Amino acid sequence: MKKLQAKVATFSIVGCDPDSGELGIAVQSKFLGSGAVVPWAEAGTGAVATQSFANTAFGPEGLALLKEGFSPEEIAAKLIENDEDRELRQFAIMDASGRCAAYTGSECYEWAGDRQGSFCSAQGNILVSSHTVDAMVDTFEQESGTLAEKLLSALEAGQEAGGDARGKQSASLFVVQDKGGYGGYNDRKYDLRVDDHKEPVKELKRLFELHRLYFSKSEEKELLHLSGEVQNEVEEFLMENHLLDEKQGEYNESMKEALRRYFMRENFEERWQEGPYLDPAVLTFMRKQ
Repeated sequence: MKKLQAKVATFSIVGCDPDSGELGIAVQSKFLGSGAVVPWAEAGTGAVATQSFANTAFGPEGLALLKEGFSPEEIAAKLIENDEDRELRQFAIMDASGRCAAYTGSECYEWAGDRQGSFCSAQGNILVSSHTVDAMVDTFEQESGTLAEKLLSALEAGQEAGGDARGKQSASLFVVQDKGGYGGYNDRKYDLRVDDHKEPVKELKRLFELHRLYFSKSEEKELLHLSGEVQNEVEEFLMENHLLDEKQGEYNESMKEALRRYFMRENFEERWQEGPYLDPAVLTFMRKQ
């Protein structure tokens, strides 16, 4: 008797930005922890989304074949060649230049299908209708911004167009870029997952904004000078949080050290300024505490 497998019924979008070298996948599903199953990517190589009775071996195997020089179309054919359950599978493969191939087996639960656009491929199964993949591709192509922003906007558009016919449970965003990870030690620029939530796409967007707050660098042109009302507000905040003993009236070494301790405590290392300046995003965070 053939062993039953869990259906990874989902909709996803694979995309790349050839200019930045980013590759990524955004996923939403009525399935627990789809981010641990569907997305696979490696900077400089490509990205794979595998779903619908997902064969997770397609991820690493697809990336390995890309490294060997096979095209996405050739890889798609190789992956299903010896797979007895090929008609239940759905996947998409994109190389680092944006070339893409997708496959939707004839036995994937309706509605199931895929559509390719400029530097993107959207695919899904057990969807309300084809409008979901259409909305994702159209949104990705029309949106400006970073790859992560475009993938999230596309995912949100797919949900608004109907999404998974069974409902919502999990979502993820996986984006890679050479040395894009924390500290530049790996390629994982974004690896955000919502495993079980009533509004997974909304929660994923919230996590994305937190990631930008903690790990993005400050824009020099937006920095606030620590003087006047801003200086007073920050001093009072630091005193209330027992980081500063008394008001200083100016930015000095005591003020700097107190502010540094706060930054280290809250993991704002990427936004620290040596001089008398403060990132407005950090000030906004302070005001919410």
